[in-house]
Amino acid sequence: MKKYISILLSFSILIVSGVLSADTLDTVKSRGKVRCGVNTALAGFSAPDSQGKWVGIDVDVCRAVATAIFNDPKKVEFVALSAQQRFTALQSGEIDLLSRNTTLTLQREVGLGLLFADVIYYDGQGFLVTKKSGIKSAKQLNRRTVCVQPGTTTELNLADFARNNKINLKPVVIEKFSDSVNAYIAGRCDAYTTDASGLAAIRTTVKDPDAHIILPEIISKEPLAPAVRQGDDKWYNIVNWTIRALVTAEELGIDSANVARIARSSNITQNAKRLLDSELAGQIGLTRSFAYNVISKIGNYGEIFEKNIGVNSPLKLERGLNNLWTNGGLQYAPPFR
Repeated sequence: MKKYISILLSFSILIVSGVLSADTLDTVKSRGKVRCGVNTALAGFSAPDSQGKWVGIDVDVCRAVATAIFNDPKKVEFVALSAQQRFTALQSGEIDLLSRNTTLTLQREVGLGLLFADVIYYDGQGFLVTKKSGIKSAKQLNRRTVCVQPGTTTELNLADFARNNKINLKPVVIEKFSDSVNAYIAGRCDAYTTDASGLAAIRTTVKDPDAHIILPEIISKEPLAPAVRQGDDKWYNIVNWTIRALVTAEELGIDSANVARIARSSNITQNAKRLLDSELAGQIGLTRSFAYNVISKIGNYGEIFEKNIGVNSPLKLERGLNNLWTNGGLQYAPPFR
């Protein structure tokens, strides 16, 4: 009986999700803005700055989608969500788009009725410890406490890591991200675990960043991508092809500084013309110049990466796997044709 009820509930979620997402673009246009779910405060990805303005790579994806639709990056409302709130907010229609350092998994697409767009950051889970702890490897965490957030792939990966390495870890599970980080800083945990990019972000917020080190082990694959509800192909395509425009622009050497010159050049290449003046954009509800508008106002993928989390940002992250495919990375966009 319980299994039957569970199946009915899952089926109901999918039906409601499909109904809610059936006309997302029309709803967004009627409202006059995109509602975008983001992290409550994760430096480099989504966090309010000292003036209260939301900044980060996930935030710029939200602004890029708003620009693709309205030609105005300000037409977006940011909804701060915890790890446990994020999926319900998307399923219920509270938000139109989830852009919150979220890992693409089979269970989340199949079990929760979501669709993930292209990966915007290839990450992996690691561990943060204090230098004074003397810990040099994650395998030295036997019988140690580890702060972790519930309802995340991080929590599941931690259990797998302990089981596979026959380590007796002691998880300290705290729902709110800031409370979890504060518990680690206060010494309630010997280590903190999350995506390596998140660990780098945490280091920028502590009083003495050099007193904390990220251990060398990466214990998982964490492809971070925006998500939408299943059942609305047009909305999914809008989000996906907006992201692909960012990557394609970097591939073609088009950025916010030169896009206007390239667009009006008599020597414009066919690939650049197809990107900046798309004949097919109308089929997903966008104008021919949607990519031009996004690039001129938000920048290309490389610009967004470097500004928010690159080597010259407080996080100082190398491109690594997030390089373009032409530079040995995994970022690769299908053709605009």
